Amino acid sequence: MKLLLTGAGGQLGRETAALAAARGLGLVALDRAGLDIADAGAVAGALAQHRPDIVINAAAYTAVDRAETEPDLARAINAAGPEVLARACARQGAGLVHVSTDYVFDGTKAGAYVESDPLAPLGVYGRTKAEGEARLRDALDRHVILRTSWVYGVHGHNFLKTMLRLAGERDRLTVVADQHGCPTATPDIASALLAAGEALVAGREVAGTYHFAGTGVTSWHGFAGAIIDEAAPLTGRRPEVAAITTADYPTPARRPANSELSSDRFAEVFGLRAMHWRERVREVVHALLGQGAASQSQPAEGTL
Repeated sequence: MKLLLTGAGGQLGRETAALAAARGLGLVALDRAGLDIADAGAVAGALAQHRPDIVINAAAYTAVDRAETEPDLARAINAAGPEVLARACARQGAGLVHVSTDYVFDGTKAGAYVESDPLAPLGVYGRTKAEGEARLRDALDRHVILRTSWVYGVHGHNFLKTMLRLAGERDRLTVVADQHGCPTATPDIASALLAAGEALVAGREVAGTYHFAGTGVTSWHGFAGAIIDEAAPLTGRRPEVAAITTADYPTPARRPANSELSSDRFAEVFGLRAMHWRERVREVVHALLGQGAASQSQPAEGTL
């Protein structure tokens, strides 16, 4: 299987590239400087040059709050980009695996969201991701759309790394406790993306939309508390983690109160589930503190 990976500079792209390399897969990894997915000419040229069996799209505009004031840029990357990739894949006979988000839902459902639930995004980011899904579906039959949530890992900028940094600077952290979801580690998502790609290459009838998220549900407050619990024995610091409400922490973009995703359909089709989020938090915290990477994290806007 020969892969072309977009968004290779982001936290998920870097994890996916590393896993593909470890498995000995043929891989062309392109960051945003190497390929603007909204540039139809550049995308067509890249696919004609490299002739991948599968394109994995990990490129996205992920600055949720900034998207409210940059809707055109968000739409170019999140909506136009997937369509451009899909049309190029259709011409080349390649399959496409695309990463989407829990933000396509409004968070008002009681219980886990399934793939058939109606979309009702609350802000520009969610709307552009939903639009990207629709445009991709219209342009290419041979695709897998993978919705995930609360992404974290050792690379890039994410909530876990922010909490580790703040824990080293402050004695008290305030974290929202009335938003719930499934923290999902990048190693699990990378495995899911490759599994989807392999199934498409094998000719299995797997095309469609799937949810894939970490096992278990928590709040941002619970997520933060687990991070601090794992880090404290290694750092000697245990700041207070105080619960606040969404109303206490207003942001330009509204967030879903419930981001829980059911991964049952993905597990049934592909035979793969993510690890429990607490187990992965332990792994990631130990990896970061062992290499001192938490203090070096920088935002990686434009990629997942």
